[in-house]
Amino acid sequence: MIPIRDHNPSRRTPYVTLILIGLNVAVYLYGAAVLTTDQALLQFYYDYAMIPARISGGENYISLVTSVFVHAGFLHLAGNLLFLWLFGDNIEDKMGHVPFFAFYLISGIGANVAQFAVDAGSPIPTVGASGAIAGVMGGYLLLFPKAKVDIFIFLIIFIRILPIPAWIMLGLWFGLQVVNGVGSDISGGGVAYWAHAGGFVIGFGLTIPLWLRLGASGWWKATDYHPAHPEARYPSSIPVVRRR
Repeated sequence: MIPIRDHNPSRRTPYVTLILIGLNVAVYLYGAAVLTTDQALLQFYYDYAMIPARISGGENYISLVTSVFVHAGFLHLAGNLLFLWLFGDNIEDKMGHVPFFAFYLISGIGANVAQFAVDAGSPIPTVGASGAIAGVMGGYLLLFPKAKVDIFIFLIIFIRILPIPAWIMLGLWFGLQVVNGVGSDISGGGVAYWAHAGGFVIGFGLTIPLWLRLGASGWWKATDYHPAHPEARYPSSIPVVRRR
């Protein structure tokens, strides 16, 4: 179940979202071009990834920021940037460019702190923008709970693009992070589920002041929980067959 687009067009160019996408791609391309040996790659992670054991030792606090721009592979990068592109433009549109940039960084730092709090002695590097992007998703859930998101579903012979409300897609995603976080072996590496869950909660919380300024529950009622502007419409992928 992969989100491919939403029906929530932004009113202005999302410059910060585009810059963040560019920074992440640039760091990845740098790594692919320069970090050609295991030693170079390990040193890069040591310097720029968030390693809880180093934070516990009072070292490398800047990695709480730098790790947000480092990815462990192409699919890791592509998946994160897809979610950033889908949801980031609308949050930037509502917050403004500079506040959105601060919101993104704070969500990413907070996500790293959440992962650190779960296993402060871990020597395993944590990298990726997913914690910061989870914050964006948390903000999106608060502001646009019924915005339609097109989901690509592929189950062997069942292939569909299905529009569903954002609250269902984002709620399921958050629930999976918590369930997987509870059931995962923290010390064994893999996905930083608690960074995802922590970033989501932090982003949701950071968006509450904006939601209150917009009118809080009154704004929800006025817009019926949808975006406060006409939704984007896409052609159906299922042909219409009429009787003669």
